[in-house]
Amino acid sequence: MRLSPETPYLFVDTDRLDRNLRSMAQWATEHHVLLRPHAKTHKCAQIAQRQLDAGAVGLSVATIGEGEAFADAGVDDLFIAYPLWLSEGKARRLRALAGRVTLAVGVDSADGARRLAAGLAGAPVRVLVEVDSGMHRSGVSADGAAEVATVARDVGLDVVGVFTFPGHGYGPGTARTDAAGQEAAALAAATAALRERGFTVSVVSGGSTPTVRLADPGVVTELRPGVYPFNDAQQLELGSATVDDLALFAIATVVSRSGDRIVLDAGSKILGADRPGWTTGFGRLPDHLDARIVSLSEHHAVVEFPAGATVPDLGDLVRAVPNHVCTAVNLVDELFAGSAHSDVLEVWPVIARGANS
Repeated sequence: MRLSPETPYLFVDTDRLDRNLRSMAQWATEHHVLLRPHAKTHKCAQIAQRQLDAGAVGLSVATIGEGEAFADAGVDDLFIAYPLWLSEGKARRLRALAGRVTLAVGVDSADGARRLAAGLAGAPVRVLVEVDSGMHRSGVSADGAAEVATVARDVGLDVVGVFTFPGHGYGPGTARTDAAGQEAAALAAATAALRERGFTVSVVSGGSTPTVRLADPGVVTELRPGVYPFNDAQQLELGSATVDDLALFAIATVVSRSGDRIVLDAGSKILGADRPGWTTGFGRLPDHLDARIVSLSEHHAVVEFPAGATVPDLGDLVRAVPNHVCTAVNLVDELFAGSAHSDVLEVWPVIARGANS
């Protein structure tokens, strides 16, 4: 339909979106690995279906709530890539979800495995042991993965493999290649340790958008990139995406101007407030790559241009790309989607917004 949404809003360029999806699916096919994208980025049924149509075997999610949202949307194969600690309520929900879809979950401790088994009460759920490959967030060491897997098996869980998240690949210089190498080494060591204990390891899961094309297909069997459908300013500055790969934009209006400085009506409540220390601003303007978003308030984005640059004027519409697209999407109820060459837009609900438990 023809829509004229008020700024600020998030716009998805469907031509670029579909191109990004096809490119990643083709890479996975050529390297003989399965693609299980992480849906916490887009939280959107229309994009999930596009990923599945492009060849994804299922989706990864971060929470039971996200899993429930995508199950409601018809997705029937889900991996909750998270070391769940089950309360009574979460156990009930997880059992119910396992009755609706093919389900896998993560575990990274013996105590977590015991609690998971008690909560599942025999519900059909596959289990992957999370391995810390260098990010030092959740996950057990590669050497310790077999012990966790053994406890999980002893309490009746169906252990099918291992997974990791090389999130420390989000960094400048050699961070991406270093993280990919550490991912491969940790997963290979954990896989070997499980097999020595008699496990049949059918799933070796890794990947992040910055590192996915650096993954070792001789080690991993599936990859879980999240940001790649849209990309964002972080991917642009890391070199894992080009300007032409950017598919999600905050459409904003210039509401104030003073010389080479403008203010947009898209603040932190649209762009999100993420700014890693290595980034050059709070997002980027793809049509003005020499400009920088130098500060954010809740409803203001201050943009500075170099002397002599062409500066948008009051009332002009400007495209801004958030640093971290996942948090930006979670701030809105809907995405406006369409071809950049048409004024016909669709409204795509963000169905898993706020599904944090």
